[in-house]
Amino acid sequence: MSRPQPALRVVAPDAQEPRGAESPAVLNLDSLFRRYAAYVAAVAHRLLGREEDVDDTVQEVFLIAVRGIGAIRDPSAVKAWLARIAVRVARRKLHKRRLRSYFGLDDPAVYDKVTDSSASPEHKALLSRVYLILDGIPANQRIAWALRYVEGEPLESVATLSGCSLATAKRRIAAASRVLEEAFNE
Repeated sequence: MSRPQPALRVVAPDAQEPRGAESPAVLNLDSLFRRYAAYVAAVAHRLLGREEDVDDTVQEVFLIAVRGIGAIRDPSAVKAWLARIAVRVARRKLHKRRLRSYFGLDDPAVYDKVTDSSASPEHKALLSRVYLILDGIPANQRIAWALRYVEGEPLESVATLSGCSLATAKRRIAAASRVLEEAFNE
């Protein structure tokens, strides 16, 4: 006998309901996954830069979400909550990747699929170079910079998603920006 999925009332901005609908969408964990998996995958892809890491990251995020879904008190915060989980999972993966790279166990980085297929070859090469440079900086700086300049998050959101103060988020972004600027000025 299977246990029923807990229901969560969520009003999502991308819900397929007509404007002005009186009742919000009722989501169980399955529909939560269907609704937000693409968003979580996009965040993970931009933070990690490698397509091969995305599926595992999405699965890990939703496994964590299954355990913590009962703690959600504000259903409108589900998307941001999932993004915070994705950032934490990405941070762990980046730490592991850096350690594996240090010991020569990581596969060579290929960042040709970070941009969409319509991007020019110059943009693809530029973004690949940016991600290669980001590979050399600490995960917290990389995440803060990517959230700010790749995801386009406001500074306050970067701090919240990164789990740090606004001042710390600014310092991390500035440090990553300096490394990138130095690399491009060589």
